[in-house]
Amino acid sequence: MTRLVALGFAALLALGLPALADDPPSKPSTPRPKPSQILEKAWPDHPEWVAMLVDILQGSQLGPGEGGFKKAVTQTRYSWDAARSKYDKDGDGSISRAEFAGKDLDFARLDRDRDALLTASDFDFSPHALTPSPGLMLYYMADADGNGKVTRDEFQAVFDRLDPEKLGFLSQEDLKRLLTPPSRPKAPPTTAASSGPSKATLIKGLFRQEIGSLQAGPKLDEPAPDFTLKTVDGQDEVTLSKKIGPKPVVLIFGNFTCGPFRSHAGNIEKLHERYKNRATFVMVYVREAHPTDGWSMESNDRIGVSLRQPRNYGERVAVAQRCSKALALGFPMLVDTIDDTVGARYSGMPGRFYLIDPAGKVAYKSGRGPFGFKPAELEQSLILLLRDTEATDAR
Repeated sequence: MTRLVALGFAALLALGLPALADDPPSKPSTPRPKPSQILEKAWPDHPEWVAMLVDILQGSQLGPGEGGFKKAVTQTRYSWDAARSKYDKDGDGSISRAEFAGKDLDFARLDRDRDALLTASDFDFSPHALTPSPGLMLYYMADADGNGKVTRDEFQAVFDRLDPEKLGFLSQEDLKRLLTPPSRPKAPPTTAASSGPSKATLIKGLFRQEIGSLQAGPKLDEPAPDFTLKTVDGQDEVTLSKKIGPKPVVLIFGNFTCGPFRSHAGNIEKLHERYKNRATFVMVYVREAHPTDGWSMESNDRIGVSLRQPRNYGERVAVAQRCSKALALGFPMLVDTIDDTVGARYSGMPGRFYLIDPAGKVAYKSGRGPFGFKPAELEQSLILLLRDTEATDAR
């Protein structure tokens, strides 16, 4: 089905025309099916972008579980069922340290709840990446420059704000107040702050591939498409196929104006530090998610990351260089072509993580950002892939 035909189909769905449903027209007292429900029934394997468009036209602000986010979910070889089948030798529903033949530090990283066993809960990443939590609140309060890394000075600044009397300590009440969200009156629904981006802004962002690629990207166990891109400093070129084997490749897609991506810079850098001798890390810089001429963000304005969508490769390189300097990830950053060749092929907008095995196949594909940004989930699959490859090498 061509894109134009699909666009027309999606538009009709958004209008909720009963003729598109297989069932007879609903009685006035019977709720009519939602367009997204009609879409699922009439075209179960519809592309992610069609789901996005239908929900946008129905007024969605594209939260978690809406539009293409409900289709663009994590794919991994290393689910709990796969791990249990491989390592749970005594069949008791858990994996002990003795049953896992890998490194102590690897087991400790897999054991997320620190109970000395690997169980289903350690493999549960169902909450989306922006789910509120005390730790996330503290992070956003402290990361003043928005580079994904909270320094000692930034923590000190939070401490100082909570200790205006200069007593040199924080009380229980201080910390309770810090981690309790303020109660604010709801803004009138007509204000721009509460209504969010317009349908026109979201549709433009969709077809400019700022809020998501129009392609789905390679699936689990499919070959990773090859590419060659220049490094951010323009001094070198990197070809993916030359990086594959014997180590796994961690492939990261992101951009400067995506706040959730920036917020994971520290997580990504720590992954690189832990596994840089065992895996190859590469980042591809893709088109901006929230440029000033698109779905702009006040949070970007506050830290000086307000910029229009680059109109040529030179402009994209300049922004990528700013991003590289600010985030300082410690591994190569490549810049995608201005026509988004690689980002579109991998469905890398607004951001995504891939793990590629030594045979060049996808072993892990994250959900689409921002809700699919889960570095700990990536790390889990990386550890188990390393266990497979290192065990094979040892034979």
